[in-house]
Amino acid sequence: MISTEDVIKIASYFTIIAHTPGRLRVRVNPKIKSESGNITLEDIENLPNKINGINSITIKKIIASVTITYDPTVFSPALWEDLIANRNLDEITELINNLAKEVV
Repeated sequence: MISTEDVIKIASYFTIIAHTPGRLRVRVNPKIKSESGNITLEDIENLPNKINGINSITIKKIIASVTITYDPTVFSPALWEDLIANRNLDEITELINNLAKEVV
C-alpha cells in the first residue's frame, strides 16, 4: 500500500506541464527510478482505487509524463500546485488521509 508520505515523495519528482481544473499533466524527473524506493508504476496507477477524488492516472513512460484526472470539487487545483511545489504538506496529508478509501 502506498502512504501519504509516498505520494508527497512521488510528487517531488513532478513538474507541471499543463493544468486545468480536473486534469493535471506533469513531467517526471528520471531520478524517480533510482530514488523512489519500492514504489512501483503499479502503485502509482492504483492510486485512484485508494483515494477518493482521483479518477484516473495515466503514465506515458516514453515521454516521461503522468496525467491525473481528478474531481476539482474534492481536490482544488491550488492543492495540486502546492503538492508539486512542496507547500502546505500538512493540509494535503490530512486531506489525503481523510479521502483514503477503506480497503476491504
